[in-house]
Amino acid sequence: MHLVKTAKTLTFVNFIGIRKIEMIYRSKAPFRLGIAGGGTDLSPYCDIYGGAVLNVTINLYAKASIRPLNNGKIRFVHINDGIVEEFDSVSVIPESDPLILQKGVYNSIVKRYNNGIPLSFELTTQMDVPSGSGLGTSSTMVVAIIGAFNEWLKLPLGRYDIAHYAYEIERVDLKMAGGKQDQYAATFGGVNFMEFRDCDRVIVNPLDIPDDELQELAINTVLLYTNKQRQSAKIIEEQINNVNRKNAPSIDAMHRVKKEAFRIKDCLLKNELREVGKALNVSWTSKKKMASAISNGLIDSIYDEAMKAGAIGGKISGAGGGGFMFFYCPGNASYDVIKALEDMNVGTIYNFEFCKKGLDTWTAEE
Repeated sequence: MHLVKTAKTLTFVNFIGIRKIEMIYRSKAPFRLGIAGGGTDLSPYCDIYGGAVLNVTINLYAKASIRPLNNGKIRFVHINDGIVEEFDSVSVIPESDPLILQKGVYNSIVKRYNNGIPLSFELTTQMDVPSGSGLGTSSTMVVAIIGAFNEWLKLPLGRYDIAHYAYEIERVDLKMAGGKQDQYAATFGGVNFMEFRDCDRVIVNPLDIPDDELQELAINTVLLYTNKQRQSAKIIEEQINNVNRKNAPSIDAMHRVKKEAFRIKDCLLKNELREVGKALNVSWTSKKKMASAISNGLIDSIYDEAMKAGAIGGKISGAGGGGFMFFYCPGNASYDVIKALEDMNVGTIYNFEFCKKGLDTWTAEE
């Protein structure tokens, strides 16, 4: 028996006959908790003042799988919403909902890396959390899809390349509002302190936090999904307008949020987790002043109840208005906080751990 290698297909030849082995190209990218500094990664704030964000990835993922086809078709399957769309294999698919992210990545890949030659494949995507929930879902999904194409086509993309490419597709090509942190968090993984400068300059500073400290941080953190998808575009637009209009209270709040990102970074490096919790409370107080829709009556009531039950700090993850919230609860206070939130019947508690690995890709036999 000998092995014949053809494009994207392995064929075994022996005295019995020929058996084709179809390959599938997979990826997964982790979602992130925005610990501090969120919003300062938005232009024009970061272009003028410089932004700083601290985030950490968790073991909840966006996943993508590509199965090459030879029937002249493109098939998109999104598991969460049960959406299936099929097209003829063309160079450009109209970029519209649903599945605009999948279409946008495909169009860009073909244009930039395949000389405009259309591909034929099935792309299946799935997320461990709801979309629009404040964990960087859209950007993380784009990173995962790029990762699957990178694995299939063997593109010359490193980690910085993938993160910036995801940013370009989402923010420039598709004109979706948002910052820069999510793409880099999903690609790099782990605990990262990120700095954002003008001209799209991003510096990712990985923090070497011991495993036992990360586990203690995770076990003391309560993660709640409010069951409310938020409309981040309007919140982001208001933050951008506040900077453009030189709205002093909003800009001062962004400065304070950025300052707390530096403070929390130092606390993590010194293993001062209780101080992390206190700093989260200060940061949340400032973040609410960055835009009017970041918080609301429901979010405030959830936060107040968690604090009464034993949390010493917390915040919303992402732009605000809904989605996920998290709280730091020292000692064994997390059990009381979970019970209090469950009694409120305002959302769903998610179990999680922090993870240090970012985008992961591999090839498997189908």
